[in-house]
Amino acid sequence: MIKQFDFFDLLPSFGTHPDKLARRDDPDTSQTSAKKVDSSRLEQMVYNAIKAFGSRGCISDEIREQFTHLPYSSVTARYKALIDKGLIEDTGERRPGNSGRPQRIMRVTT
Repeated sequence: MIKQFDFFDLLPSFGTHPDKLARRDDPDTSQTSAKKVDSSRLEQMVYNAIKAFGSRGCISDEIREQFTHLPYSSVTARYKALIDKGLIEDTGERRPGNSGRPQRIMRVTT
């Protein structure tokens, strides 16, 4: 049987379950915070920022410059979720960041 085309299959899936945002042995304050994080919104924001760089890709410093109003970890924690979902990739290439140390180049896969 041939699967019927579904437009929603083309849309990226954003959001991470709160159970994956905090470890079981983390303090209760971390557990509570994990439940309040809008991971769908944050993942979509980071995804769109990376996508704007096109095939050239970008490094973390370039993404963080766009979200100076957000804590460091609110931005950088989204990379793993987006990579695990296959929405972005680590190209294997590196470029120096503001510190002079190499950072991975990421780009959108879809």
